[in-house]
Amino acid sequence: MNHKVIIGSGLAVVVAALGAWIWTSGDAPEAPPEPKQIVTPPEPAIHNQVPETTAATQPLPELEGSDAALQGSATALIGPSGVAQWLVPNEIVRHVVVTVDNLPRKKYAERQKPIKPVPGRFAVVGAEEELAIGDDNAARYAVLVQIVQTLDMKKVADEYFRLYPLFQASYKDLGYPDGYFNDRLVTAIDDLLAAPAITGPIKLTQPNVMYEYADPKLEALSAGQKAMIRIGPANAAIVKAKLRELRAAVATGKAVPR
Repeated sequence: MNHKVIIGSGLAVVVAALGAWIWTSGDAPEAPPEPKQIVTPPEPAIHNQVPETTAATQPLPELEGSDAALQGSATALIGPSGVAQWLVPNEIVRHVVVTVDNLPRKKYAERQKPIKPVPGRFAVVGAEEELAIGDDNAARYAVLVQIVQTLDMKKVADEYFRLYPLFQASYKDLGYPDGYFNDRLVTAIDDLLAAPAITGPIKLTQPNVMYEYADPKLEALSAGQKAMIRIGPANAAIVKAKLRELRAAVATGKAVPR
């Protein structure tokens, strides 16, 4: 279990076609075969449609050259010092998309996170059977959580919608040609909101270099939920409140046929 925070921030829709074989019976003559019909499965419905935005004053850049646009957008939201301190300046869209896609999964791509690591070392106390997360570990995330707390999620959503074609293009490049990134974002938010609130000591084990939660139920949680536990209950409560605001801005909950 890696100990660097992910604060991010049902997409995968499977359509199964069942066919039936029809036999003739007894002495009835066999019917001539029907011409084969090629059935194309319908594309998955979009559950959280991004609104159509008015044309930007300047057209969006190509995905490969979008870092400057994303840095400008981030600067408008959190200021230049916040961008300099926290934002990984390269391949921003791709890193956001990969991280959002990974949050509900068991593991995430550490090298493709859009934010820089929080300072300091993961704080633990005790040893062997009494090994646990240190009470002061949550303080490592305080500055980053404070930035999240001050975000205007309506403005965040507006910028996200304006830049959405870039996120959608990157999501398709990731291997989801029929996927819809905003649906995946809502799924990731819902998964983070479902993270349990743990108020007592959180015991750990260290079977190798990395720590793991001693409780198998906690260790079996998604990467995003384990990160929410790791930042501490007070920080998690702040992040969840902002995630609810973001969800209200980006989710419609209505399936839209393509």
